[in-house]
Amino acid sequence: MAGKKKSRPVLSGLVVLALVATSGYLTVELRKQEDKGVPAITNVGVLDGSDRADGATKTRDKGPESWSRLENPARSVLRGSDGQVKAVFTDGARTATLTGPARTFAEPSSTSSKVSTTDWVRLMPEPWKKGAEKQKWFKDWYAELQGSKEDDLIAVAFQYVAGAKEKKDAQGNVYAGDANFGPLNATGAEGGDLRLEQSDFYDYLGVQYPFRDGVIGQPETARAKSIDCSGYMRMVFGYRARYPLMSSDDSGDGLPRTANGMARSDQGADVLPLTGVSPKNRPTGIDQLQPGDLVFFKLDARTGQRLDHVGMVLGYDTEGHLLFISSREEVNGPTIGDVGGVSRLDGNGYYAKTLRSAKRL
Repeated sequence: MAGKKKSRPVLSGLVVLALVATSGYLTVELRKQEDKGVPAITNVGVLDGSDRADGATKTRDKGPESWSRLENPARSVLRGSDGQVKAVFTDGARTATLTGPARTFAEPSSTSSKVSTTDWVRLMPEPWKKGAEKQKWFKDWYAELQGSKEDDLIAVAFQYVAGAKEKKDAQGNVYAGDANFGPLNATGAEGGDLRLEQSDFYDYLGVQYPFRDGVIGQPETARAKSIDCSGYMRMVFGYRARYPLMSSDDSGDGLPRTANGMARSDQGADVLPLTGVSPKNRPTGIDQLQPGDLVFFKLDARTGQRLDHVGMVLGYDTEGHLLFISSREEVNGPTIGDVGGVSRLDGNGYYAKTLRSAKRL
């Protein structure tokens, strides 16, 4: 979540450390608990181009490909001659999932979970619609990226987790590397928050960013190398993959500034439609989710009807749990870790219980 940036008085270092330690302990202990009285969400798998339990990809015949249509959400599926899924394209969305070489993603500093996947998430130049496979723009795009090992959205997302190495552009500006969530909350006035929100992608970059509506994003020195949850998604989808960005939640077409704005916008396709923010509005199933989907959460009662956290689906870990990645204050940056609540969308953990909707951009 993000809103209007604010300045706060500074307390002594000892007071700050005491507040952080107390708040962090309580947050972690509370989120480790699981409510056994609520039925756990389960899922049946993800389209990974493989029919083997160990995730290994079969050798594919080089024969005719075939297209088919599926619903909920409406999408086109490309299969090889052996019937295995090669790609999935969802109506109204630019995000596509292509089957490619197997990869494994891990964050050993925060979790033992690992995600091994053959899914590669790409951003198409136009939103998909039925029959688009016949259009030149798609044929050219698919021919270029089919089987490509060029960084996809998942790879880009992991370029900001703890320990990620810095990447610089031709001018020497750092555009990737270990990111923070935000500055320490020196006052503790907001119910014990560890760190301040409202750090956007241009704060991380430390450069001005001109939005299409004429607004200039002004980075704050105190927020250097910092991106909150929605700022992180704007970095991955917007700044890096070039999905259009809005300067706020209501400045035109594109990806809004906050988690709430993203969830309620008309961008992309609603995979798990938002029906409300209370516990009874938790989705009853998550089988439709696939890597690259944005997932939205209701974590904080103080935000009223606003959704206040967003992350991106990665896929299934080696234990069969559906994981997501997001920027969080407890870990101080992007993570798939277990600090402050495991990153699982199934079961009855902290984030699974607070999931409210999902969108495919």
